[in-house]
Amino acid sequence: MNQRSSVSPSKLQAQPDSRTCSNKWRLAIALLALTLGVFGLALFGGGVWLIALGGSWYYGLTGAGCVLSAILIWRQRRSALYLFALIWVLTVIWALWEVGLNWWGLVPRLVAMTVILFLILIVSPALRRTTRTAA
Repeated sequence: MNQRSSVSPSKLQAQPDSRTCSNKWRLAIALLALTLGVFGLALFGGGVWLIALGGSWYYGLTGAGCVLSAILIWRQRRSALYLFALIWVLTVIWALWEVGLNWWGLVPRLVAMTVILFLILIVSPALRRTTRTAA
């Protein structure tokens, strides 16, 4: 009888490889951070142009917030979730102020930001809380 290992093959198959799971989370976080960063840069660039023309500051400020959120996601910081949730709440307020309760006016202003918020919520279990050290 061959007794090389005390672990049965069925026990090996039942345990998921933790490295594979963490690599999938890292990939998802990296893709989300890069996508949000590009989205934020586009919003910021268009927003700066709009500000120069005398228009709304919303897009420039939101673009800067999205870029900052992307950096925090890249660093796997949970504060990215809180920052983007704040951006989302302010976006809802801005959209309601701009178009009121007009459903078709709200859709283009809220859908993209809501999808991004859900994506951040999906990866949020992999985001770390910052640890505070005693000084």
